[in-house]
Amino acid sequence: MKERRQLNRVDYESKSVIVLPDTANKYIGTTKNISPLGIAIIVSEDTPSLLGKSVIIVAETLIMYADAVREDPSENGQRVVAFTAKRFTQDVLEYLFEHISPQDAK
Repeated sequence: MKERRQLNRVDYESKSVIVLPDTANKYIGTTKNISPLGIAIIVSEDTPSLLGKSVIIVAETLIMYADAVREDPSENGQRVVAFTAKRFTQDVLEYLFEHISPQDAK
């Protein structure tokens, strides 16, 4: 039996933050489109190449752990970076909880 469903990306515009867990560097972008399996984000020309890197993406109510799999030039010197989602590892979840919890909470 042939699968009839498809997981297509849908247009979704919001501000987003891309975090490199290894260095804690953060880059601001604008989400272009999204699906349960991936996301595309427009970044400025001064954002270093993210191709091949694992990142954490925060876009409004979404948190995604993903690999940057493609970078394409866009308008005004910007780039569109395509990410494919991957499962959270224990290390990444611990990183998230350490960095999103209030520093002064005891």
